[in-house]
Amino acid sequence: MKRYRKKDLLETVSAWIQVNDSITRSASSTAPFEAAEELEKCQQEAIDLGSYLESIRDLDCTPMVGILEDYCENIYQMSVNIQDENLCRKLSKKIRKQLIQLQNAITYDMKPDKKEIVFLPYKAAMWDSLESVWKAAQEDDNCDAYVIPISYFDKNPDGSFREEHYEGDLYPEYVPITRYDEYDFEKRKPEIIYIHNAYDNWNLVTSVHPKFYSNNLKKWTQKLVYIPYFVLNEVDPDNEQAVEGVKHFCFMPGIINADAVIVQSEEMKRIYVNEFLKAAKEHGLQGRHVDRAYLEQKFLGLGSPKYDRILATRKEDLEVPQEWLKVIEKADGSRKKIILYNTGIAALLAYDEKWVDKIENALNTFKENQDEVALLWRPHPLIESTMQSMRPAVLQKYAMLKERYLAEGWGIYDETADVDRAVVLSDAYYGDGSSVVQLYQQTGKPVMIQNVEIIL
Repeated sequence: MKRYRKKDLLETVSAWIQVNDSITRSASSTAPFEAAEELEKCQQEAIDLGSYLESIRDLDCTPMVGILEDYCENIYQMSVNIQDENLCRKLSKKIRKQLIQLQNAITYDMKPDKKEIVFLPYKAAMWDSLESVWKAAQEDDNCDAYVIPISYFDKNPDGSFREEHYEGDLYPEYVPITRYDEYDFEKRKPEIIYIHNAYDNWNLVTSVHPKFYSNNLKKWTQKLVYIPYFVLNEVDPDNEQAVEGVKHFCFMPGIINADAVIVQSEEMKRIYVNEFLKAAKEHGLQGRHVDRAYLEQKFLGLGSPKYDRILATRKEDLEVPQEWLKVIEKADGSRKKIILYNTGIAALLAYDEKWVDKIENALNTFKENQDEVALLWRPHPLIESTMQSMRPAVLQKYAMLKERYLAEGWGIYDETADVDRAVVLSDAYYGDGSSVVQLYQQTGKPVMIQNVEIIL
């Protein structure tokens, strides 16, 4: 059944009034067949609307349904007597009075529209960057919240699209999913759309479906909000060298088009505002894009939902796969120390094959100590896509190393969408610098960054 919002109902009734007035004004010259078609269309719309009103449980819509029934009878009489100008004018007066009554009933008796809010994640592993905001919207009686995972493509080295992926089946069971091809963005025009990918066509590794590039989303919503899927090392906004390492995150298509950008801290907000302003001027943008006062309102240092998620996740609530327990538990039933070994994209791009050599060296060391330590290896979810697009020469060596690790079975290989489980379950972090480090530091557990230059 079609879902109507209050404004949709009022727009529909206004359209009926226009049809009625139009037929009445030109009754003598109106082609009977065309007029009958228009009236039949209105009748079907009225039947659909009446069915919807009857489905509303928290409002007595009986008077409005009654008006619709009378309206349907009158437009039927008009359609079969369309060539009787006097009768049509009499029926038209009745119809207009009925429709105005219906407008008033909708305006004054129905509750205000709920705010419709849409969340557009693409990688399920990055859902934690939106989850706490979605939960707040889900619990708000004045909101209807929709989680609509969108498809994305891997890219070839030349920038063309390769495989298409859709991960709508990988989200937590408590998150109701709506398919992106079952929600009509142009018709529904949600009040707010949240995204966590701002790259559009700027990313060399992946791309969300072009339909969901931020310039399109802007056409469909009153407010486009971007929340990064990552968290960064906190740096001093006055430290130019440190800022140099993060400034590329501050100016992307989704950020340009967004009405609001939520970042992890007030210090990070300063960096985003400063660097966005510089880049906007360099790219020749004008108006509010180079207005510091506006940017101070656009960028909000409210914190990252990723922190909310990790702090709300308890070890005792985790569902640990049986095959993981075989690695984690000792013969006497006690548990080994679990090390989260995280390997990331930045290190891959910086060191190429040497990075793979470092991973192999680390795996050998952990293998030698497997009786006391359980290794939980979790690579960045886009690591192999990145290799295919940007480091194809490294891929074969990496794939062979991964295959051997999986075949030997002495450690855990985690490519699931739930990074928080790995963070909470483990006792310490080892691996490349990445946004997972910032999450891990929230737990207060030890963190050690691997040095690719050192091979033991």
